Parts: sequence; structure tokens; C-alpha cells
Amino acid sequence: MTTQATDDETRTIPYRPGLEGVPAGESAICQVDEGDLGLRYRGYAIGDLAEQGTFEDTAYLLLYGELPGKKEAADFAERLRAEWPLPPSAEAFLDLIPPAAHPMDVLRTGISLLGMVDREVEDGSRQANLRKAIRLLAQTPELIAAVYRRTRALPRLHPRADLSLAENLLYLLTGRQGDAQAKAMARVLDISLILYAEHEFNASTFAARVTASTLTDLHASVTSAIGTLKGPLHGGANEAVAAMLLDVGSPARAERWVRTALAEKRRVMGFGHRVLKKGDPRSLIIQREAERLGRLCENQRWYDTAVIIDRIMQKEKHLYPNLDFYTAVAYLLMDIPRELYTPVFVCSRLSGWCAHVIEQQDHNRLIRPRALYTGPAPRTYVPLDRRG
Repeated sequence: MTTQATDDETRTIPYRPGLEGVPAGESAICQVDEGDLGLRYRGYAIGDLAEQGTFEDTAYLLLYGELPGKKEAADFAERLRAEWPLPPSAEAFLDLIPPAAHPMDVLRTGISLLGMVDREVEDGSRQANLRKAIRLLAQTPELIAAVYRRTRALPRLHPRADLSLAENLLYLLTGRQGDAQAKAMARVLDISLILYAEHEFNASTFAARVTASTLTDLHASVTSAIGTLKGPLHGGANEAVAAMLLDVGSPARAERWVRTALAEKRRVMGFGHRVLKKGDPRSLIIQREAERLGRLCENQRWYDTAVIIDRIMQKEKHLYPNLDFYTAVAYLLMDIPRELYTPVFVCSRLSGWCAHVIEQQDHNRLIRPRALYTGPAPRTYVPLDRRG
């Protein structure tokens, strides 16, 4: 139900808690539609991008507005490779991180540091921001993996020129590369990066646009987005799904576990979406990939467990799985450390965040909404010596 607020000019303003369903701006980047159009990045169906493309293609599309041609794709890949090495200050930063630091805190501070030492720190032009976005896409996987491996006394790994971004991410995090299983895992990881890359005005993207609307720098806007994503109501859902699957343990225990959880009114993670209430098209894509990967790895435990939970949730609660649900199955099969699931999300969503920052500043207007005042009615000030 909509209530009304009144602004200074006595015009009524529709109010919905959390701005649910309220258009807060225009964007040509992503279309989220529950009808026939589905989810599209710059007009391209998400299914086509996931089935036929690569994450590099998707990142280029989001940043530049068009899919790259052959030369553009090769140049983009080469530019990513050229930007892999972390700057000396970021390498020094690795020595200062407490072993128990939250990975998202490390990312938030690390991205801010990269902005402070960026060689174009004073240039906020569109072209400079595109170059900064490429540097962030190249350096963030290295930053995440270097911190993780150092805090666990594991040998440092570095990106390889013969691997794609997804192959390098898998290699840096798990050491897997080269064999048939690793190639299949990297392809599924690549698809998950495509699916996570962009989703309109979600909380972190909106935070980035609000920050960008002040005409601050791109790194500050991305830092705002990372801080927002750290919150458990936005990020971390795939980590929570993985923890749930580990707690369930096996398909034999799944039905009893989920029915007990529902009876006790505990939340079953990975279901429902604030916008896509009739089902998330991304979930169907990653579900197929998780099933294939499970068969290839000869490990159907997690997928079969998830399917049982999915079936009961649809039947009993009429809730559909979102992207995080079957992504957790795929990441468990890949042996990606659970605490890095959300940082992996960042590696993907950076492309969408940066595209939104650039779009916001191309057609900027400071984002300054109004509040519905619920405080006391006008009161008369009482001097201190007259108060009891």
C-alpha cells in the first residue's frame, strides 16, 4: 500500500519502504523483466551471452555498449593481461592484513588503495574511467587470491598469459588448471561471472551511482558498492547456501532437513528475489551447468541435495531458487573457499558497477531523494534553566 509524503512545494510524493518498485533513474545497461524479455544486458538475452559468449565479451559489452569484434576482443584481453601486476603499494599492503580479516574488508580497503595510487588518479574523464575499470577487472582476482593464500601460508600464484580471466581466477584460488575437469570448472565459473555481472539498480549498484553522482572518482564509487555488498541482506547468499548444503550433508537428509526448517520458521537460503518474484532466469542457466559439472566430476551429492530442497520449497512455499542457490553447488564442486564466494561476485560485478558509474556521470544529476518525516510535531524550545 502506498502512502503519501509532502515536499516543500506541497506536491505529493509516492512512498514505498525500501524504494521497492520505484524508478530511481534511467539506464541503458540492463533490463530486468519478468515477462518475455527476461534479463538482458544492453539488449542481449542473458541466455545467449552465457551460452555463446565469455565473461570478457560481457565485460566489454557492459563497459563500451557493444560486443567486441575480433580485434577489439584481442586488444581487450591483452589490456587485461598488461594490468595484472599489483602496484608496489598494494604488494606492501598484503603484509599488513591481519590473518582473520574479513575478505570483503580486505577488498574494500584494497580497492580504495588502488584508487589512491592509480596512475590516472586525477583524471575523471570517461576514457580514463574505462581504463581504470580494466585495471580493476585485471587486478582484483590477483588481490583476492594473494591475500587468501598469504594468510593461509600457501604459495603465491600469479596469473598466466595463456589462461582466460575465469581460468586464471580458478587457478589463483584453487591451483586447478590444465586438465579436463579444470577446463569444465573454468567454463562454469565463466558462466557464473556472466550471470553475476549486472542486475540493474540493486543495492550495491545504486550505492555506486549515488556516490558517483557527487562526481567523485570511480574507485570511491566502487568502494561504496563493496561496502554495500558486504551486508548479509545483499551479498553472501551463495556462501550461506553452501553452508546450508554442508549442514544438510546428503540427499537422504534433504527432505527432512528442509521440512524441519520450515516448521521451525527458519530461513532456507537461496530462494526468492526482490524483483524476480516468478523465478530467476539466471538460476535455470546455472542449474544446468551445475548438473553437468556434477556428472563430470562424478559427484552428484550437492546437486541432488539441492534439487530436493528446490522441489519442496516450490511446492510448500511457492518460492523459486535465485542465482545464488545452484551457484553454490557449482562452487562447492570447484573447491572455491566459501569465504571467497562474495569476493568472486565482486570480480564479476565490477564490470556492471563501473558501467553504471560511467553512465551516471555521462548524464549526471546529484541523487538526492526525500524522506517521509515521522518525528515529533513542532515544539517550543525550553531554555536549560527552565527544564526540570
